[in-house]
Amino acid sequence: MRLPGWFQHFVPLLHTLAALTAATAAAAEPNVERRAELPAVRVANVRRVFHNGQHNAFTDLCRFGERYYLTFRSCPDGHGVSPTASVIVLASDDLQQWRQVHQFHVPQRDTRDPHFLQFRDKLFVLTGTWYCGDSAPREYDMNQQLGYAVHSSDGRQWTGPIMLEGTYGHYIWRAAAHGDQAYLCGRRKREFAHTASRDARDPLVESAMLVSDDGLVWRTAGLFQEEYGNETAFLFEPDGAVLAVARSGGGRNAQVCRSRPPYDRWTRGDLGRYLGGPLVVRWGDHYLVGGRKSQDGKPVTCLSWLAGDQLHDFAVLPSGGDNSYPGFVPLENGRALVSYYSSHETDDAGRPITAIYLAELERR
Repeated sequence: MRLPGWFQHFVPLLHTLAALTAATAAAAEPNVERRAELPAVRVANVRRVFHNGQHNAFTDLCRFGERYYLTFRSCPDGHGVSPTASVIVLASDDLQQWRQVHQFHVPQRDTRDPHFLQFRDKLFVLTGTWYCGDSAPREYDMNQQLGYAVHSSDGRQWTGPIMLEGTYGHYIWRAAAHGDQAYLCGRRKREFAHTASRDARDPLVESAMLVSDDGLVWRTAGLFQEEYGNETAFLFEPDGAVLAVARSGGGRNAQVCRSRPPYDRWTRGDLGRYLGGPLVVRWGDHYLVGGRKSQDGKPVTCLSWLAGDQLHDFAVLPSGGDNSYPGFVPLENGRALVSYYSSHETDDAGRPITAIYLAELERR
């Protein structure tokens, strides 16, 4: 169809408006990128840094002051819930030599999923705990979950475990600080319902964002998963906007969740696959996500870039069996360090071990 002559004068303007509209849409979603623009990353070095013959799992990693810290759970009775579990904290000045600076347990409770929180000039280690009694229980109830923490001002002298007020009935997970408040993932059963099985429990689990002024007393700010809630990592932007990557219960696809203060309204996007033990951090100008995924029917620890609501994998770390739960610290010159655990190696008798690993990354 031939357009009227007068209309030809508007064509360049329409093209300009279309380009401006596309640019505005991209600016409104700051982490929307084309895959070709995402950095290439090389896994430069992977090394085992801890194995004591026990089940060692669920890591986190941070820099506090001039030292680096690595924490994880260790249990002689394996992955399952047991009162013999403890939390270990290692420290290093050079990322090569690591030494233990603290270890703690909570009597009659299983400690697991320890995570760091740097808040009010202190380094906290927070852990969720299942009630066990004196031995590993056959049945355990999320309604009896309780959060604990230890903290230190110098990384050398630590408190004993302190019960976290406001966390009873909440399975606490990763925490993050923004401004003068700290925020924590706490998942719980809706109205603390009684359930007889995990299948009955999973649809009722909601994920709450808990908030604290001191890292020890917590209250609910809002809900970001109203069903099938699970492990969630938070990342705060300078303006207070929060980006969360959330595992979903029942083996469902992970979600990316977003909110702004006061965090009582959330948007949720489907990430297209299951993700266990999620991590989300900003590395340079991009968002890095880590966690466990299935590859060729086997669980592996994977690192990805997050662009919009899509994950773009850039590395699968040496891993297998029981694995994942990464921690992350950026280093200089486009380098970074990732902690994780895995069961892909064996001992001299050919039995799988579950150990703690560090992987060095180089962005190219």
